[in-house]
Amino acid sequence: MTRPGRSRRRADPGSVAGESAQRQQAPRDPVEQAREICLRLLTVRPRTRVELEQALRRKEIPEDVIAAVLDRYSDLKLVDDAAFAELWVRSRHTHQGMARRALVAELRRKGVDGETAAEAASTVDSEAEEERARALVRRKISSVMRVDELARVRRLVGMLARKGYPEGLAYRVVRDELRAAGEETTLLDD
Repeated sequence: MTRPGRSRRRADPGSVAGESAQRQQAPRDPVEQAREICLRLLTVRPRTRVELEQALRRKEIPEDVIAAVLDRYSDLKLVDDAAFAELWVRSRHTHQGMARRALVAELRRKGVDGETAAEAASTVDSEAEEERARALVRRKISSVMRVDELARVRRLVGMLARKGYPEGLAYRVVRDELRAAGEETTLLDD
């Protein structure tokens, strides 16, 4: 069914609508296409070089074009893995409570080299990491008070482990925070 005043005829090839359709179907310059893809992705959030390479390969952009465009964007500092890693660490530690070990693993999965990832994660010091772990446990502790002691400890330690906190730190923080909440536990005694 058509709306009143609209017909189902196709645009003439010589009309403006026909030219637009032909332009969309014509082969595009791969360099321009690669630039557009990169800029579109970078407007959403910063990306690593590897993430952009993968996106361009999915769109079947030639390898030489990928290298040229990404090299140019690296020169312009639009693609900077070290800056990305620093931003990622700051954000994920602050908002998600991720520990250094988990942050390095995430950065490696995103294509940041190990040295750059470790350097960025080293900006989180031990005291800040422990304080963030304590804040996470304090926030979760009220929701686990209804379960038995073993389940309570397991859930709290498990939460910290999933966020990459070392085992010793996780047990110590959970023990201290349970005691601070008035809950004695013999499961975590030294």
